[in-house]
Amino acid sequence: MEVLLAFALLSVVLGAIYSTFFLSHKAMEGMDESLVRLQECRMVMERMGREVESLSYPEKNIGPVFKVEDRDSLGKQASRFSFQGFSPLRPGLLAISYYVEEREGKLILCKRMNSSYRTSPEEQGVELVEGLEGFLVEVRDGDRWLKTWDLSDTKKTPEEVKITLTVRLKERQISLLATARPQIGRKV
Repeated sequence: MEVLLAFALLSVVLGAIYSTFFLSHKAMEGMDESLVRLQECRMVMERMGREVESLSYPEKNIGPVFKVEDRDSLGKQASRFSFQGFSPLRPGLLAISYYVEEREGKLILCKRMNSSYRTSPEEQGVELVEGLEGFLVEVRDGDRWLKTWDLSDTKKTPEEVKITLTVRLKERQISLLATARPQIGRKV
């Protein structure tokens, strides 16, 4: 009888230990996934900021390129942002575009880079971040923040560019913000 009672107590204790282990393991997996997603978003924001800071003067044969368009997709903010600059990913002057695509009811931030001198068809965009809640690009002109900008109309680059990337992590909506100042014509 004592042996049966000991086995019963042992099984209750082991059951509690195993359930605690599996719950903590599941929580750690979820945390790792959230941290990886957050790190992915921060890397994209950092790269975008560096590329904005490296904007180039428009060349006469190419034409000016710096355009921000205010868009909406699935009822969420989905800006389109195109400019001419440099990227650490590819050599030379590039036409860079960040935009949001909708696939299967999800928003995906994509990037397209082409040589500014190339006349062949545009390359397909590369997915950067899946499952966005919003992508907003704003430019500062004096005291105002604008959601649309076209260098060919304004004839000047903005003073500052603010990029907001909103994602959902574990039922919480998180917005990441980066600002960059184009270095064209600025005193060093």
